[in-house]
Amino acid sequence: MPQRASNPTAMHGPRAGLDGAALSRWIIDTCTRSDADGGLGFTAAGVCAADAPPAEDVAVLDKWLKTDRGTMDYMSAQAAERIDPTQVLSNVQSVVMVADRYASRDGGIDATAEADRADGLLRGRVARYARGRDYHATIKRRVHRLADSLRAAFPTEAFRTFVDTAPVLERRFAQRAGIGWLAKNAMLIHPVHGSYLLLGGLFTTLRLPEPPQSEQPTHTDHCGTCTRCIDACPTSAIAAQPLAGAPGSRPRIDGSRCISYLTIEHEGVIDPALAERTGDWVFGCDVCQEVCPHNSPRPGQPDASVRDEYTPQRATLPILQMADWKSADRSLLTVSSMKRATAEMFRRNAALALASSYRQTRDPAALQRLRGMLNDECAVVAQTAAMAVASLG
Repeated sequence: MPQRASNPTAMHGPRAGLDGAALSRWIIDTCTRSDADGGLGFTAAGVCAADAPPAEDVAVLDKWLKTDRGTMDYMSAQAAERIDPTQVLSNVQSVVMVADRYASRDGGIDATAEADRADGLLRGRVARYARGRDYHATIKRRVHRLADSLRAAFPTEAFRTFVDTAPVLERRFAQRAGIGWLAKNAMLIHPVHGSYLLLGGLFTTLRLPEPPQSEQPTHTDHCGTCTRCIDACPTSAIAAQPLAGAPGSRPRIDGSRCISYLTIEHEGVIDPALAERTGDWVFGCDVCQEVCPHNSPRPGQPDASVRDEYTPQRATLPILQMADWKSADRSLLTVSSMKRATAEMFRRNAALALASSYRQTRDPAALQRLRGMLNDECAVVAQTAAMAVASLG
């Protein structure tokens, strides 16, 4: 069931004199308590020291930025901040990490998308995290409430909130804060809630001791020998071999091949060899999470709630119409995370989805619309359409 109080109970700040481990416990309890009980309603929360990542992680990040980041230049531009939290907040001592669950464990059965297809329109799929309201606002609003409460109690301390808005290695901090472990597909997996999690948090100059392992356990890797995400990735973005030249044995994640990167971040023409593998995904991709055993339903075990804000508004998009989208049409998505992509990118993605649909259905409407895109005013879209038509033989 979705969880959200329409009129959340007021959140009370920490009592006077609360510090140390007791303050850490208050923060975690406040973050995970329901809105109706005066909490913030996060699925999970934890605290850890704001230490710089170990040298091995720095070396892996450096190698990845040089080889596998695609066109995400901002990642390289902010590399120094990512490995040195004091460049984000001077004299930072601690991190509070929170996680919101945005989808239930469904074992890859995308019932919401299938329900959308009942109207008979040709449709492209949207990643689950982007189907509801924009998680940036949903999470940050509540993290700001926590920061404001702590700031009132500790006026001489500093706080900096983040939800994809600061150069922070969020998954690494979440792992250290006991929220999960980093899987072979680089996603954070919680042992109970799976990997459909969105992260946020705050840096602070407060010293917040980490609770004992009995209260905030650091989860060991439970992926074992499983390679489902590696085997299922349509573009082979997850490789079993580690990144060449980097220390350690973790699988390599080639961000430049990932469908999420290609459909959301990459603004140009997509490599033909990868374009034919994007399938019906028009914004993001969930394949590696859909096949993950930790996202399978667990009979007899109650499923944690998903907040109302993440209730799917659009699990799919009609690709025949999307092929004509202009900026005004894209503006319909401004309350969701999909506003990150431009209208031209949506048209480009629609061309690839139309080609995929035609391969499967031989629907003449898909081919006709795809040919009509050959004269698109955007050169990237026109080139993509031409490439897609040529791929159909």
